Amino acid sequence: MKSAKGWLLALALIAGAAQADERDLWMFAQWAGDHQTRPFREMLVGARLYGVVPIHQLLRSASDWRLCKASPFAVPPPGNWPAVRSTLALIKTLDDEGILRQFEVVSAYRDPSLNRCAGGAVGSAHTRAFAVDILLPAWADPNPLCSFWQRHGQAWNMGLGRYPSGRIHVDTAGYRTWGGDGSAGSSFCSRPS
Repeated sequence: MKSAKGWLLALALIAGAAQADERDLWMFAQWAGDHQTRPFREMLVGARLYGVVPIHQLLRSASDWRLCKASPFAVPPPGNWPAVRSTLALIKTLDDEGILRQFEVVSAYRDPSLNRCAGGAVGSAHTRAFAVDILLPAWADPNPLCSFWQRHGQAWNMGLGRYPSGRIHVDTAGYRTWGGDGSAGSSFCSRPS
């Protein structure tokens, strides 16, 4: 049996690994003091989707925000809110089915100039609809996500991609999958036969 000190060290390492992005709740609170987030929050509450993803993660812009001299957080324009609801409903379903339990959103809405600077795809779902890039814990198996995509992805209009960094992209802007080189052929997930 591990000692109490050993367990505390293990928990600290797990907690440190789970906090992969410096844009934490404190940084969000400082940013939110100068930015209007209430209408967006009210929309999420009205759709019963508030809290599916912690708000400070849901409003994270591109991870390269600092390099691109952009804001660390961004509220999607109201015209994008139906897509926000669609993607969050998908994430809620994935959670309800036990497929996506522990994750961290590291990038969501990006304005087009930030997307260009960050090397995002032209017409990225991050800019025109709503997409999230997530990190799973190192021990998490992404295959249940793939199985869900194969069975239900077309009905959800689900995009599922995996980047060389290990990040997983999820959106509801088109039934497709891709892998490290941006093509369907390199995806960890293939279309069902």
